Amino acid sequence: MGVRETEPVRLLPARVVWLALPITAGTAAADALDEWNDAPRVVAAALLFLAWGIGLVALLAPRPTGLTAVRVVAPAFAVLGIVVAATGHASTLGAAAGVAGTVAAAALVADPAVALAAADGIAYGDERRYPLRVPPALYLAPVPIARAVVALGLASGPLLLADGSYVAGAVALAVGLPLAWFAARSLQSLVRRWLVLVPAGMAVVDDMTLVDPVLFVRRTLRGVRARPGTAAIPEGVVDLRLGATLGTVVVDTDGSVDVVRRSRRGPSVTLHPPGLLLAVAGRPDLLSRLAQAAMPPPRRTSPS
Repeated sequence: MGVRETEPVRLLPARVVWLALPITAGTAAADALDEWNDAPRVVAAALLFLAWGIGLVALLAPRPTGLTAVRVVAPAFAVLGIVVAATGHASTLGAAAGVAGTVAAAALVADPAVALAAADGIAYGDERRYPLRVPPALYLAPVPIARAVVALGLASGPLLLADGSYVAGAVALAVGLPLAWFAARSLQSLVRRWLVLVPAGMAVVDDMTLVDPVLFVRRTLRGVRARPGTAAIPEGVVDLRLGATLGTVVVDTDGSVDVVRRSRRGPSVTLHPPGLLLAVAGRPDLLSRLAQAAMPPPRRTSPS
């Protein structure tokens, strides 16, 4: 059974755990907010339920924008659950349930099946979109910081205003909202990188490495094969993985297609590589579909 066929099953635990968050983490959240003044408590509760609702929609109707949103909300919930438990603002049982529920939700939301479902949520017709894996180095600081900026930028202003800190709240809104927008935009760019199977062939969409999307029609393709992530790069093959190794595939081509490589230190470079190295989510399904779609080139008929 391929990855696509098992996606609903793999998404089910994430959906169930997310649906249960008001129960598993609700007691700890209520205990933590109980000491707050009325206005900020109401605003905080509203923000928590709004964030939970956004995550629920993102999991029930996966889209790239929703994927970005739920991957901001889920880690934020996990951090809040751990902070509440560590500071003793909730009962032992409630704190334990809150930590377990939020951490489980964050882990399940990180499953590649969620990204695959989100990518296919905006696919056209017979398209199949396979997300390119995020460069691992970005998880060391840039991605967590960007997620924190989004969460804090959106929540700090309303909470400060509700608490009567009007000057600080206004500043938080004026500074936090633009920062949150820019950070969210950066995170969104990471989930809109795909290897796309189309009836005519395949396309590579990656603003981080390519100036424009590249379409390889069937006649220019020589094959797609799995490759160990740590294997030596074949001569002439262009590595677009940016450090990622899981799910590595080699796209072999006839070298006739223009690949305009984005350069960090100068103008872009136009290449005609015999192949590309990509790190994709859902590699088994990708290779299975390509094997099923393999067919000889169409015969040319002479004009009558």
